[in-house]
Amino acid sequence: MKHPASSIATVVGADDPTIQALFAATAAKWRADGLNVVGLVAETHGLENRVCRAGYLRDVASGKIFSIYVETPRAETSCHLDADGVDAACGEILEQISASDLVVFSKFGKLEADRGGLARAFDAAITAGKPILTTVSDRHRDAWRGFAADAVYLSPDEAALEQWREAIKKERDAALQG
Repeated sequence: MKHPASSIATVVGADDPTIQALFAATAAKWRADGLNVVGLVAETHGLENRVCRAGYLRDVASGKIFSIYVETPRAETSCHLDADGVDAACGEILEQISASDLVVFSKFGKLEADRGGLARAFDAAITAGKPILTTVSDRHRDAWRGFAADAVYLSPDEAALEQWREAIKKERDAALQG
């Protein structure tokens, strides 16, 4: 299936917890409206004086929480991100993508830029032709552009996300009728 360029949306312009709260609320609303929205949103660990905010990934369909925080970072980094936790979350989401209407991913970041983390889930959603909503860290925008060159960029507000979802619906409806 051809993946319409506008069906990959990247939210920009706000801090990560703000975007994640927006994603969680929007996914819940769309699910309540009858869409089969799957994916993962990030939640911070809430610990003081930490540069790395990695804490948890929450499955938007089941509510299951995956820890992505390690107390002691690996020797080669100061990041407390637990790649194994992200991999576990990715494995669970992979099973949900084919039956979904839309996929929300917490972000495209360092792990995904290196083809780890949620990269397999991003690939599965693209291959299945599923609309994707995500955000990208500033440091990895170039890698994101290489991965999803035709992604649209949205402001971090409910109206922009709703407008994007409506455009996706119209595009898909037109394709089914054509």
